[in-house]
Amino acid sequence: MMGSTHALTGWCAGLALAPAIGAGSVHQALAFAATTAGFALLPDLDHPGARASKLLGPITGMVCWLLRHASAGLYAVTKGPRDERRRGSHRHLSHTLLFALGAGAATTAGTRAGGWYVVAAVVLFALLLAADALGDWLLLVAGGGVAWWALTASAAAELSQLTGWLGIAVAAGCVTHCLGDALTEAGCPFLFPVPIAGETWYELRPPGFLRFRTGKGVEKFLIVPVFTVLAVVLVPGAWSGLVGLFAEPVVAAVR
Repeated sequence: MMGSTHALTGWCAGLALAPAIGAGSVHQALAFAATTAGFALLPDLDHPGARASKLLGPITGMVCWLLRHASAGLYAVTKGPRDERRRGSHRHLSHTLLFALGAGAATTAGTRAGGWYVVAAVVLFALLLAADALGDWLLLVAGGGVAWWALTASAAAELSQLTGWLGIAVAAGCVTHCLGDALTEAGCPFLFPVPIAGETWYELRPPGFLRFRTGKGVEKFLIVPVFTVLAVVLVPGAWSGLVGLFAEPVVAAVR
């Protein structure tokens, strides 16, 4: 999947999950969803050309280098008899359920130890990731949202309520990324290290007729439009507002 599609699907996943973790206000739901959207790009940190790897220059570049080498080393010692003869540096370690759970657990521990300051840092980093994929307009919208938040609510108190729960947003973002990649031609070794058909790094993928190529027609003209609509509809209060907007003229016409 393209980076923008990963961010878009991550945003929708975050909005869908927010009520389940108790993010009751619009502010909290949007902060949670922004985190999921940004971290839906994190697994591609194992590719030097990815947006996530270039985001903070040499800092994320070094993390990319470390992740690639760790992934290649792990692949070398764990590959099964039917795994492909490859280096295993891209679409391996960071594209697994274990990585998603580890990133989520680390975020939970960090936010619990550091409080709302760490929560704010995680959300900001996620926004930078998402804005890099979706466009700088997102930063302008986020800036307006922060100002609105500061005027209408206690931002620090509401961020503190996300402490511990933000790890779910990070893990969900990584999982969303992997599920998206599993629909492409290459597949995704999501269930490592569970051995399947002689492969420790078995690439999960649907039947051939359900797969699509990254950046081609299915992604651009089906997946992106559908999730763009969902990205708006899933915002708390948006559905009822849209229904009211279109229902009022109809009711008035009937009367």
